[in-house]
Amino acid sequence: MSIQYASVVDHPIDEVFAWHTRPGAMRRLIPPWQPMHIVAETESLADGRAVLGLPGGLRWIARHDPAGFDPPHQFVDVLSSDGLMTLPPRVIGWWRHTHRFSDAGAGSTAVHDEVDTTVPGAALRATFAYRHRQLADDLAAHRDAAQAGAGTLAVAITGSSGLVGDALTALLSTGGHRVIKLVRRDPIRPDERRWEPSDPAPDLFDGIDAVIHLAGASIAGRFTQAHRRAIRDSRIEPTRRLAEVAAASGGLRAFVSASAIGIYGYDRGDAVLSEDSARGAGFLADVVAEWEAATEPAARAGMRTVCVRTGIVQAARGGTLRLMRPLFAAGLGGRLGSGQQWLSWIGLDDLLDIYYRAAYDDRLTGAVNAVAPNPLRNNAYTTALATTMHRPAVLPVPSIGPRILLGAQGARELAEASQRVLPATLQAVGHRFRQPTIADALAHQLGHDPA
Repeated sequence: MSIQYASVVDHPIDEVFAWHTRPGAMRRLIPPWQPMHIVAETESLADGRAVLGLPGGLRWIARHDPAGFDPPHQFVDVLSSDGLMTLPPRVIGWWRHTHRFSDAGAGSTAVHDEVDTTVPGAALRATFAYRHRQLADDLAAHRDAAQAGAGTLAVAITGSSGLVGDALTALLSTGGHRVIKLVRRDPIRPDERRWEPSDPAPDLFDGIDAVIHLAGASIAGRFTQAHRRAIRDSRIEPTRRLAEVAAASGGLRAFVSASAIGIYGYDRGDAVLSEDSARGAGFLADVVAEWEAATEPAARAGMRTVCVRTGIVQAARGGTLRLMRPLFAAGLGGRLGSGQQWLSWIGLDDLLDIYYRAAYDDRLTGAVNAVAPNPLRNNAYTTALATTMHRPAVLPVPSIGPRILLGAQGARELAEASQRVLPATLQAVGHRFRQPTIADALAHQLGHDPA
């Protein structure tokens, strides 16, 4: 059985092929709804092999066939086996994936995937639609950076193993940038440096162009005294220490720190909030204000400093969408409480693009709202999610539910928070969003048509 999928991307064939050869390409192409992860990326499309992890410790080995390697026009991978844990996937029979690229004229490339396999084609259509869109959107992000004069960047990232950090590392790597992961253990790879949050080394940023600081304890959970302390302690002092080292480094072009729209408070009614809006009230507003203030040593030293105020991230592999997806799949989803609270959200890939831009775009400084341009109320969000998953959403979640799980303060500042935030700064610089509507973002993350 042969499965084919083709599209045309608005980029030259050499750039398209080069993207596939770089670290991170496979991570960018695996759909987030599929139960697999990267164990080892291939070192060569000519004769290397990639290893994917499957549930239960099983492994899928994709071996690249030297006979099918014809850069920049083609490479081929076939399903292989090596050991007991790689045998079960072979029950599908066979798998031979030919990746073809041809010049489509006017600087564009025809991308053609052909898979010879026993797997039904209908089961793979969403996968290839996702892959082709990721390729086109990632190449567009890299073109934006190149046109802005970014050049080849060396970027240091804290929190590189998290949901955002891992995906951002892959995106930057496919653009030819060098990513240095700041880790809290002894480095085991050339792309790692040890980072002590309480006492970062003075030479931590030697040879680095930009720092993207993502590390911090999850805010999800009951707002106990210990949890509140972990949220605060993992953010404020480590950020200040990093900013001090950045200020003394001399060579950095940008210091970019994670932040959150929690700074606007947990309930601002229908007020439209931009970066110029006053901060709000509540524990999270206080923490975020201190978190952003902790970047001041870098700003005072004249370094371009950006605080990325992130909204509710839409990602199938993490965050609220990961928690809500099984409920909605079972037909048990519905609005939360009254459903009138505002949800300011951002698709995962759009968030990556914002961090990417913050690293190179000199027009961005200070606070930047990382939210999609179309916030919506909770009842509209749940309707969109149910529609995307082709399920009903008729069972409202009473307010007592989040209060049992999160406590009164956690429910008030997390589950019931209402903030109508717009990305005014990004819109002013003409930033392009990959998925500006919630239907598009959910469809991309979940592998469903939006309606």
